[in-house]
Amino acid sequence: MKLPADGFTFPGIGTRVVFGSKTLARVGEEVERLGGKQAFVLSTPNQAEDAQSLSTQLGSLSAGTFNEAAMHTPVEVTEKALDAFRQSGADCVVSIGGGSTIGLGKAIATRTGVNQIAIPTSYAGSEMTDILGETRDGEKTTRRDASIRPETVIYDVDLTLTLPADMTVNSALNAIAHGVEGLYAPDANPVMSLMAVEAMEAFKAGLPVLRDTPQDQDARSLVLYGAWLCSTVLGYITMSLHHKLAHTLGGSFNTPHAETHAILLPHTASFNAVATDALAPLHDIFGATPGAGLWDFAKQAGAPLALADLGLSESDLDRASEIAVKNRYSNPRPFSQGDIRALLQAAWEGRRPEH
Repeated sequence: MKLPADGFTFPGIGTRVVFGSKTLARVGEEVERLGGKQAFVLSTPNQAEDAQSLSTQLGSLSAGTFNEAAMHTPVEVTEKALDAFRQSGADCVVSIGGGSTIGLGKAIATRTGVNQIAIPTSYAGSEMTDILGETRDGEKTTRRDASIRPETVIYDVDLTLTLPADMTVNSALNAIAHGVEGLYAPDANPVMSLMAVEAMEAFKAGLPVLRDTPQDQDARSLVLYGAWLCSTVLGYITMSLHHKLAHTLGGSFNTPHAETHAILLPHTASFNAVATDALAPLHDIFGATPGAGLWDFAKQAGAPLALADLGLSESDLDRASEIAVKNRYSNPRPFSQGDIRALLQAAWEGRRPEH
């Protein structure tokens, strides 16, 4: 192992993590640990039953539920949720679900200053981060602030046992994208790089098992462990090309979050692999060059491979590449709008990358 010649900064990990089986039973304990007396429980419409069950479990600690969290955290939904939150008399929020619900919890917490507990039920990975992406008027903006990061994250392996196969695969690849960008981030450090590699090894070992036995407890634990590691990496590094493109497509074209990440990842990794050796560990893990290895892994897992399958038209790629270069950001390899357009074309067609 070679350490950076000019040293590095490790910011430390501030979020408390409760990981294991049946940890959902500890939500009330964690609310009280944070000094909470009335928790407002959030979910999407699809997980309203889970939110209600958790609210019942909390008993007198529950201030009620809000079940309208939506993909890409639209500001109008946040404003409606804020009204309900204030009327409930709650002093903290508990988010149970995927990135949509956790995003709403973050949006409420950063606007009100209350504590939040995140209970992820997928592998998307926003729960350990200080990142909030919000959509207004057809564009997604992303910001970072300490007030956005959850105080506590509860990972319950049991909540992932019934996660559908396609959601399992797509959200796992979404998580892997966090680890990949963590390896070449401008503020990468050896601790986060170790976590990123460990995470990808966990995904490589666990995800193939879940294709045939989706309720395998050990494999689910491995994949959820990988998701925690990747979420932590994302929370402490600077995002680069991959996440900027995913947010562009999601915010401006309303493409589904996890699927967009899954499709883009081999192409963004391939694009950057020619400019940095930071992605070298991917060869040993996935058995090919970074882009090709990730594409093969995604294909074997049954993930979507083409942006065209998400409803994007070829003409949409022109506008997407224009939006993607509006604001400059750090990336290992310099790029032009033409470079982005070519990358998106390959992803739109679903071609196997060379690098």
